[in-house]
Amino acid sequence: MINMPRANHWDIFCSVVDNYGDIGVTWRLAKQMANEYHIPVNLWVDDLASFSHILPTLDPLKTAQSFNGVNIIHWIKPLPIEFVAGEVLIEAFACELPEQVKELLVHLHQNDPKSVPIWLNLEYLSAEDWVEGCHGLPSLQANGLKKYFYFPGFGAKTGGLICEQDLFAERDTWQADTANKLQLFSQLGLKGIEAQDTVISIFSYETEALPALCELWQQSAEKIHALIPKGRSLNSLTHLLPCDIAALVPGQQVKHGNLTLHILPMTNQQSFDRLLWSCDINIVRGEDSFMRAQWAAKPFIWHIYPQEDDYHMVKLEAFLKIYCDNLAPEIAENWSKLNFAFNQAQQSAVNLHWQNLNLVSLPLLQHVKQWPINAINAADLATRLVQFVKNS
Repeated sequence: MINMPRANHWDIFCSVVDNYGDIGVTWRLAKQMANEYHIPVNLWVDDLASFSHILPTLDPLKTAQSFNGVNIIHWIKPLPIEFVAGEVLIEAFACELPEQVKELLVHLHQNDPKSVPIWLNLEYLSAEDWVEGCHGLPSLQANGLKKYFYFPGFGAKTGGLICEQDLFAERDTWQADTANKLQLFSQLGLKGIEAQDTVISIFSYETEALPALCELWQQSAEKIHALIPKGRSLNSLTHLLPCDIAALVPGQQVKHGNLTLHILPMTNQQSFDRLLWSCDINIVRGEDSFMRAQWAAKPFIWHIYPQEDDYHMVKLEAFLKIYCDNLAPEIAENWSKLNFAFNQAQQSAVNLHWQNLNLVSLPLLQHVKQWPINAINAADLATRLVQFVKNS
């Protein structure tokens, strides 16, 4: 490995774990750095096939390609191109840097410590109290290098939340005209949805809570449309489908009573955002869709990724505590219980709390609109990250 002159670009390494969550957040961050801060970004990704589901123009067979000002490089062993150290090096979500990169960093440190990039470990998002105390702490590695732990979060002393500068204005413009959502549904091949119908997007893990809600929705006095991509959510609804999941096609409809299931095509991130903006409620999972559901200013259920010893329920409780802080007590109680019941697959409880929660109540709608403004807390993640690098 040749010691190359230091460049001003940033390198971000991402190992795709849950198909779309890790790469979804990382891709948004890379685009924002390139587009809003004009920082050259090299995004190293180990699974281009999964990545291509949210970036359809990506060629999974190409070693290197550029989109939205970001250089996307296939992360294989050994690296397909020579690694040149830039200003910042980010490990997304605790992935391990390639050994050849670590060797270069050690070599740079031995020859000129000032030439070593600022090394950050971008952690998963959490609303837990301890995050503020751990954010930004340095860790001395065995090889003598220093790595900082960067924690996204909801508090002023955390790393902030992923959010593009013009996102809220674009959302408000979109939601101001009903024609926008109807046009989007048409573009996605979804037929028979009227402006007054209730539309629910579903992007969850497997759970017995889904068939329970679908049974309730079938008996609704009004039409309900559930929009579901081919994937894990449908694994819980096979009894409602006319064929195997693999045989379903985008745009296909399955009707049961007043419930219509629509099979969604995979979309890019902009279309996914607009889909969330267009639905009356969004059931989401992971981290990326979890944040985008909040920015959509619509009611949502968060199906958090299950962890050992039910630690994910601790994370859920921490989030609900801050999210419901300004809600009326009875709304906050029902909202929290609905999310807990969904995550614990409590079928009867899910249905009960769904019916008790008035999704079109003015206090709730006011809350979901005000929450993004409060949550951004004066600065988004990219802005705080750039400032953190300057201060370091």
